[in-house]
Amino acid sequence: MTSIARVLSLLETLVGFDTTSARSNAPLIEFVRGELASQGIDSRVTMEGEKANLHAIIGPRVAGGLALSAHVDCVPVEGQDWLADPFVLRRGNGRVTGRGTTDMKGFVACILAMVPEMLAAPLKRPLHICLTHDEETTFRGAERLMDELGADAPPPGLCIVGEPSSMTPIIAHKGYASWDAVITGLSGHSSRAHETANALMAAAEAVAWLAEAARVQAREGRRVAGFEPPYTTIHTGIFHSGTGLNIVPDRAEFSFEIRAVPGDDANAILERFTAHIEATIMPRLRAVHPQAAFRVTPRALAPPLGLEEGHPLVSLVQRASGSNAAGFVSYGTEAGYFQRAGIPAIVCGPGDIAQAHQPEEWIAESQLMACCDFLSRLIADQSRDPA
Repeated sequence: MTSIARVLSLLETLVGFDTTSARSNAPLIEFVRGELASQGIDSRVTMEGEKANLHAIIGPRVAGGLALSAHVDCVPVEGQDWLADPFVLRRGNGRVTGRGTTDMKGFVACILAMVPEMLAAPLKRPLHICLTHDEETTFRGAERLMDELGADAPPPGLCIVGEPSSMTPIIAHKGYASWDAVITGLSGHSSRAHETANALMAAAEAVAWLAEAARVQAREGRRVAGFEPPYTTIHTGIFHSGTGLNIVPDRAEFSFEIRAVPGDDANAILERFTAHIEATIMPRLRAVHPQAAFRVTPRALAPPLGLEEGHPLVSLVQRASGSNAAGFVSYGTEAGYFQRAGIPAIVCGPGDIAQAHQPEEWIAESQLMACCDFLSRLIADQSRDPA
């Protein structure tokens, strides 16, 4: 079994790479590739611009096996109240603090620390290490990974995504979809507002429609037991417009998301939204400025996850984690991409989701060691002959 010192050494290096989503993750991926190569393990690294995915296989290159999957990008730190450099790991009181410790470089550090045990084991089925980019923004890394998994060898038969779940198995999560919206109008002096097409006020009406739709979902929407909240949520989180109070804005931008419970269709809500804008809001702008426009473009899409409670992957992860839970969560992960590709997936990883995206993000050392124990049991399982 690996030591906490080894895990923390790896985590310190991983946290030291600023992989916030606006930056390249390639230096971190190159570090991981070097770590694996030093132990005789080849990795397939694929690039899209400055962003990289990594896929490595330990054990026989046969069908089946188990993927251990993680994203290595993290959310920004700007505007957050950090007590010290977020990219320098700090240790104290049984915790380690730094951006990405929980979400989700802690899981990556545990995987890398356990590689010697993987190599020493008589694996009957392979272990796949899958690292991706841009989970925090577009999910583009996971989307690409699905096309890359079978390039050099058969794809994995099962997948564990190590998002922070306090080492509790998660079998279902909501789908996630988000969009950027832009309304363009006609600017002018506010004293002659009747001659302008105010994009900000039009966008505010559009956001008000989304707010009312969110209230309707909360009040009347489909309920799915196990989720908190148990209904589809709609949220607008970004809004930009205007340069001066006496200038009518000719452009407004906002971004919104839908987290849909199984059975609800985010695209159906989007269609109702766009139909309302085109029928009710845009005609008033175009009456003054025929070139006024409304455009919506996708930001990110994460398919929902739904694994049957009786699936063998559930019992495997429950045994390995020591938890009998089979939970539901409202946040999205890359597990839905594996499921959509025909690879049953589950979420189970170290750390508390409440720490994700927060200033002073931290993970308990006990969680890291629990994760290493979990991985050790998975290695043993993959070393047994199939039942």
